[in-house]
Amino acid sequence: MQTPRATVLVVEDEPLINEAVGDRLRAEGHAVVSAYDGPGAVAAHAEHRPDLVVLDVMLPGFDGLEVCRRIQAARPVPVLMLTARDDEADVLTGLGVGADDYLTKPFGMRELVARVAALLRRVERAAELVAGRAGDGTTAGPLEVGGLRLDLAAHRVWAGEREVHLTPTEFDLAVALAERPGEVLRRDRLLAQVWGWDGGEGATRTVDSHVRSLRAKIGAERVRTVHGVGYALEPR
Repeated sequence: MQTPRATVLVVEDEPLINEAVGDRLRAEGHAVVSAYDGPGAVAAHAEHRPDLVVLDVMLPGFDGLEVCRRIQAARPVPVLMLTARDDEADVLTGLGVGADDYLTKPFGMRELVARVAALLRRVERAAELVAGRAGDGTTAGPLEVGGLRLDLAAHRVWAGEREVHLTPTEFDLAVALAERPGEVLRRDRLLAQVWGWDGGEGATRTVDSHVRSLRAKIGAERVRTVHGVGYALEPR
């Protein structure tokens, strides 16, 4: 029997959607656990310790935002949030409670699989980086740009004297910008570097949403927008 690539918790109260997502992820080689409401999702996360969670926002019991808060407090895990509305406030709220990415319903299964694969690759790359540093006895020094300090090994961030909590995606986005201070990075380049996949104009909106969430946490003045091009982390 083939070893599953990853264990994915699918939280969706519509049985047909839950089953369809689960079947497609199983076809990709993943083990799948299903939950249909807020309390069930939190319990399944504690019991099965999934590698990734696909989480609908609208759930009975309590909603997906509360689920995300609780599971991230218990054990951080990548979360792909499903939302019925592409409302910016809803998206930013989801990112603010620890979601790493989001898809707006209705969505295509190919896109969902691509998002899941990208999130899992990023987790693998982070683990390999830590293992490599441990193996050669070296640790990377922190990145410091304009009063923003990022500890790459510990995944901790300070804006001035204030420590801020970033999701794994926000952290990777901040690192990508901090590695080239003052340089404007195109949105499609950030999408490929941070998320690990290519997309069109609709996909780059994911970058925009995460930049807005990052700004809210580290200070809007630290990230400069060049409209129609991309973003830069200000060195001063």
